[in-house]
Amino acid sequence: MRTDTGQVFRLEDYRPSDYLIPRTSLDFRLSPDATHVTALLTIERREGIAASAPLVLDGDGLTLLGIAIDGHLLQASDYEATPDRLTILKPPAGRRFELRLETEIAPSRNEALMGLYRSNNVYCTQCEAEGFRRITYFLDRPDILSVYTVRIEAPHNEAPLLLSNGNPVERGALDGGRHYAVWHDPFPKPSYLFALVAGALGKVASNFTTMSGREVELGIYVEPGKERLAGYAMDALKRSMKWDEEAFGREYDLDVFNIVAVSDFNMGAMENKGLNVFNDKYVLADEETATDADFANIEAIIAHEYFHNWTGNRITCRDWFQLCLKEGLTVYRDHEFSADQRSRAVKRIAEVRTLRAHQFPEDQGPLAHPVRPRRYREINNFYTATVYEKGSEVVRMIRTILGAETFRAGMDLYFERHDGEAATIEDFLKVFEDVSGRDLAQFALWYHQAGTPNLTVSSAHNAAAKEFTLEIEQSVPPTPSESRKRLMHIPLAFGLVGADGKPVAWDSVEGATVDDGVIHIRKRRHMVRFTGVAERPVVSLNRGFSAPITLSVQQKADDQFFLAAHDSDAFSRWQAFNTLLTDALIAAFRQVLGGKAPVFSGRLAELAGRIAGDEALEPAYRALALTLPGEADIARDIGKGIDPDAIFAAREALARTIAEANSDAFSALYDNLADKGPFSPDAASAGRRALRNILLDYLSLLPEGATLAARHFNAATNMTDRAAALAVLAHRHPGRAEAEEALAAFEARYRSDALVLDKWFQIQAGVPGAKTVDKVRELMRHPAFSIANPNRVRSLIGTFSSANQTGFHRPDGEGYRLFAETVLEVEKRNPQVAARLATALRSWRSLEPGRQAKAKQALLDMAKVENLSADLRDIVERTLA
Repeated sequence: MRTDTGQVFRLEDYRPSDYLIPRTSLDFRLSPDATHVTALLTIERREGIAASAPLVLDGDGLTLLGIAIDGHLLQASDYEATPDRLTILKPPAGRRFELRLETEIAPSRNEALMGLYRSNNVYCTQCEAEGFRRITYFLDRPDILSVYTVRIEAPHNEAPLLLSNGNPVERGALDGGRHYAVWHDPFPKPSYLFALVAGALGKVASNFTTMSGREVELGIYVEPGKERLAGYAMDALKRSMKWDEEAFGREYDLDVFNIVAVSDFNMGAMENKGLNVFNDKYVLADEETATDADFANIEAIIAHEYFHNWTGNRITCRDWFQLCLKEGLTVYRDHEFSADQRSRAVKRIAEVRTLRAHQFPEDQGPLAHPVRPRRYREINNFYTATVYEKGSEVVRMIRTILGAETFRAGMDLYFERHDGEAATIEDFLKVFEDVSGRDLAQFALWYHQAGTPNLTVSSAHNAAAKEFTLEIEQSVPPTPSESRKRLMHIPLAFGLVGADGKPVAWDSVEGATVDDGVIHIRKRRHMVRFTGVAERPVVSLNRGFSAPITLSVQQKADDQFFLAAHDSDAFSRWQAFNTLLTDALIAAFRQVLGGKAPVFSGRLAELAGRIAGDEALEPAYRALALTLPGEADIARDIGKGIDPDAIFAAREALARTIAEANSDAFSALYDNLADKGPFSPDAASAGRRALRNILLDYLSLLPEGATLAARHFNAATNMTDRAAALAVLAHRHPGRAEAEEALAAFEARYRSDALVLDKWFQIQAGVPGAKTVDKVRELMRHPAFSIANPNRVRSLIGTFSSANQTGFHRPDGEGYRLFAETVLEVEKRNPQVAARLATALRSWRSLEPGRQAKAKQALLDMAKVENLSADLRDIVERTLA
């Protein structure tokens, strides 16, 4: 485990390596405790590099067994080897030579799950970002592209399946019950995309015919006996391949495409060329074990990793500072895929909710960084919502600014110009400048500058002059290391809505560039004047969430109610209602702090009822609209002096008010939405279940609510309904007999299914209130919980720390103490997972003084631990800075 944290990597320090590795041959003799790796590397000195330049290769905890150049063994004086570095002091004078390395690694003891490790008797690799150096010494950086040939040897009874990147070349039997397989990937790739899987796995097979008529063999490999659970993943894969051909003209390029699902995995999935490795929770699903959200996630993540074949693999990133070039771009592509497969409006709202819940707090706290960071100490800590989600929003803004046709032309040029290269953000933006003729220099600040811009907007209507004016001012708050901000180019989609709900026309506009319903904000202040506007319109702003910004709009509540009922833009209609709910909750929070009972407008509850029953709206859309802003969302909007208990009380009071005002209508609608046919994971069916379950949540607050939820639980025929009812019982009625019986029944039914028990852990970790700290400690002793498994840790500790505001932020600090103890325990095995958990305290300064002091102490307790991993120390120190 690396504990060095002194080195800071800076974008401006990038320079190409002195050497290249155009070809890599690897030979693995697999063994749980002593895997022998032989690497034959073709080394090529770059033009202009002196022959005396040493060759320095990266390692991480390696044991070197042998080293030779061009067939000659090196003497000890010819090189310097440590577990983390190999230096060839005097390479051969010729431009090209072959370096042969032998190393030994122990996959069964690799609990960090980086490099080559063993999960449930299956050998597996994870090499992004810097895991390949745990396998052999290498130039482990993304701009070193190499053609790989891989030979794998193992006992047949232990590992009948031997997989690597590319196409299968050869396989055969060996003496002693062993066998081998050879794989060749003809496409040059960086070492982080290397993959190997070996073990006994079941296979789901299919095929796909590309748009040029080539047949591709498809395989999804899972634990034996779970093949029937991979059907939806296979269907999602084939839909993804077809969509990428139609939407971006991208055809798959190998003869085979394989996916392997493993139970121990640090991330969601990994896009290794031709051999994607997945966390099994994003592959395995049926109605008995997976919720509608699980099905949607499987579809999106299967698509995301497949789309990486072109945006990440065929074109990779020059260095890790360009990480958003593959991740943000590919998130945009998977968002578009899901929008086309499901409901574009519903998908957009869900994307924005995720962005606000995860990326906005990141931008507003000590871990803020640009979409393309300029410096880092530990790259694993920059797989963030900013890189992924905000990175996607930046790509979406390019499309908004240029239009769909020009955007597609730019993407076509990007694929043509940079195929087989390691590219940069500048390369990406340049193709759009070239196809459009536009200067995107100011827009590029979205990549280079941290922080969430805010637009302050006021409006005025002059009836006599028939003028409508928008005064818009932009600002970007300071972030760590960036106190002064430059002005952004913000594409602000808008609409002027008349009293009849129809668009209001205008004759001319001045004060800013306005085209295709978008105001282009480029200056600090714009006075945008529309002429020929006879009636006072209601302005609808940031339609479709055209830019990842916050808005401070001087707008009457009547206008928000009007937009929530009449705005033709589905996102803005949802946003108007969500703003009304947020404003009401913040006012209620202040009433609770003042010792008063919250009071809410009857109009708000009435509007909730109208939205719930509006048959013109998709059920999934209505479900999202009725979902109150989360406690963390409210805290973010309040800003400082946060008391989570007061926020919880305000939110519960509003939920009860809406439920009581609409009890009869909600009950009737709840009954009408019951599934009447067999289960289907399609979007329409999932939407009906989502609406029915949010209604159940409201109705559970009324008398006999626990009885209704218990009946829902017992009658459920699918995991979506069963888990929703269990959450309602556990969260709304903790300790009651109905809740305890349901929890016990769920555990008994699924005790042998780890992924389903994760939901059981998650639901209990999210129970509001002070007692949950003790419950989490108890659940950590449950036989099904393992602190070595990332899924178990995320389901229990991750949920408790990130989704349970009242439990985690218990006033006496016990939640923080449990959290710090657990993070340190996880860190001993898996620094990467520990570091990601630790980000739950990123907003500690926004808490009221008492909690703030205790949260800070938990961070200080972690910081003082000796030999803390580089991953965790980086997060803790930046959070405290």
